[in-house]
Amino acid sequence: MEVQWVGVRSPKPGPPHASVCLILSMLLGLWYTQALEMNVGKIPFLEAVNGSTVMLPCTYASCIGIDNLYFNWQFNDNGTMHKVCDSMIVSEDSDPDVKIYRERVEFVGKNHKTIDHKNNVSILLWNITFEDGGQYTCFGRNPREKDKNHSTIFTLIVVDEVRVVDNTLTIIIASAVGGGIAALMGFMLLKNFTLFVLSKLEEKNKECLVTSSGIDNTENGLSGSKADSKPTPKKK
Repeated sequence: MEVQWVGVRSPKPGPPHASVCLILSMLLGLWYTQALEMNVGKIPFLEAVNGSTVMLPCTYASCIGIDNLYFNWQFNDNGTMHKVCDSMIVSEDSDPDVKIYRERVEFVGKNHKTIDHKNNVSILLWNITFEDGGQYTCFGRNPREKDKNHSTIFTLIVVDEVRVVDNTLTIIIASAVGGGIAALMGFMLLKNFTLFVLSKLEEKNKECLVTSSGIDNTENGLSGSKADSKPTPKKK
């Protein structure tokens, strides 16, 4: 049997285009971090009473700015999406001309860069009914980011009346804890007062013992007494 030796070659550096691909990947990742983002806040739902007026919040953000940003609100009616409103924001300093496609809807967003209305595309629903409950999608598309788009969902829950949270158990626990702390503080105060009284009584008893001891020594003619001492008679 003839044995053939196969040589092992050392790896060669990759082609120049490998580094180019790496750079492009990093740039692509950076690009995605700058993509458009639509945001409805930290709490994406609201429970409201039938007949009330509510606001559906939504703001947009883009690290590289906007150019003819298109946005809309859509309502999910059992799987069928119905457009609520839409418009285009030309620049970051211009307000949009919004078209409304649903009754009792008002656009209340502002595009001016102020603290309260920065990049705001929120809407207001007047006199809501049970049919208004469901999921609302806030959508945006920014041509400046190669038409990058993003959407977020806000859920509206319509109820007969606002549910009152029963805090009875919480009140009972708080009362029990507060009562226990008060009892402990009272016990410590009573203990300290008792120790103080006992220490005073002990000091008084010591004073009485010292005084009575001095009186006894005087009566018995001991050292320190006032009794007259007689000289010892001499023997004749």
